[in-house]
Amino acid sequence: MSKKTNKPRLQVQFEDEIVAQLKEELGIKSVMRVPKMDRVVLNIGLGAAVANPKIIEDAVTELGLIAGQRPLVTKARKSIANFKLREGMPIGVTVTLRRARMYEFLDRLINVALPRVRDFRGLNPKAFDGCGNYTIGLRDHSIFPEVDLDRVDVTKGMSVSLVTTAVDDNEGRSLLKHFGLPLRD
Repeated sequence: MSKKTNKPRLQVQFEDEIVAQLKEELGIKSVMRVPKMDRVVLNIGLGAAVANPKIIEDAVTELGLIAGQRPLVTKARKSIANFKLREGMPIGVTVTLRRARMYEFLDRLINVALPRVRDFRGLNPKAFDGCGNYTIGLRDHSIFPEVDLDRVDVTKGMSVSLVTTAVDDNEGRSLLKHFGLPLRD
């Protein structure tokens, strides 16, 4: 059985160039200790789905186009009377990307989607969680070219969590800067 040899551009760049640069920059001796991308988690929370369940179907379709794989519908864990929310009602969609799809999505995010954000001046450098992971909040999911603007009824916000194997924020910041993530100074 033959293996697929076509690796995403960003993955090849990481293996060939970025690992050596990070090893030197961070003073790491072992290649296995160099921080790398673990997964990318995309999430769309839809509180409006309580009133209009069709929004969930649209979000599943659109997030599926963006991610390249079918998202999971998340359901409410508790009932909240003030929000007219019952336990088990669908309130969001999420998808986790790993390996090749993760690198392809990251490449599209950095080089195609983020430059399409209106009045973009770079990402907040303080959005790290203390363990080297970074979360980006996007107000409009239609910055991705896969989404057909004619079919979008409601613009949806989404969060993109970049999960790394970094030990602290400095390692995570170095890794993401080498990938080309446009962090503000």
